[in-house]
Amino acid sequence: MKMRIGNGYDVHLLSPGLRLVLGGVEIPHTKGLVAHSDGDVAIHALCDALMGSLSLGDIGHHFPDTSAEFKGIDSKILLQRTYSLVLEKGYRLVNADITILLQKPKVAPYILQMRETLAKTLSGVKAEYPCGIEDISVKATTTEGAGFVGREEGVAVYATVLVEKICE
Repeated sequence: MKMRIGNGYDVHLLSPGLRLVLGGVEIPHTKGLVAHSDGDVAIHALCDALMGSLSLGDIGHHFPDTSAEFKGIDSKILLQRTYSLVLEKGYRLVNADITILLQKPKVAPYILQMRETLAKTLSGVKAEYPCGIEDISVKATTTEGAGFVGREEGVAVYATVLVEKICE
């Protein structure tokens, strides 16, 4: 069976009064993500990892922030469109590992909900290739006060995926 690995990374700035959406889950906080879409940096990194696994470019190529079509869009829609591209190439997700770097707020209480949301979103693309919660790992860490994350200026996310060729 042919397998491929993809890596994604994304960063968004934080600003007062905006929504904080991570992994498809809105998290209460005084600051939110500055972005053209809903700013879900976790989903954006996951999209980049999926696209990278098959040399499909990146999220900016497929969903440019200069397009009115993507203004304020729910990033779960971008994830579904991305996963459709992966399935069209004859691959499916084996697993994803996502690491969120964020000083505040603590996101541990939301990790299970993020995993459930991401699995459900991916499973909704094509029923014969479901994605289970056990296929999605989400972890969170701070930077111990260092850098732009530590100063609470932004959020960074790393995502790694393994995809496999679909046997037909």
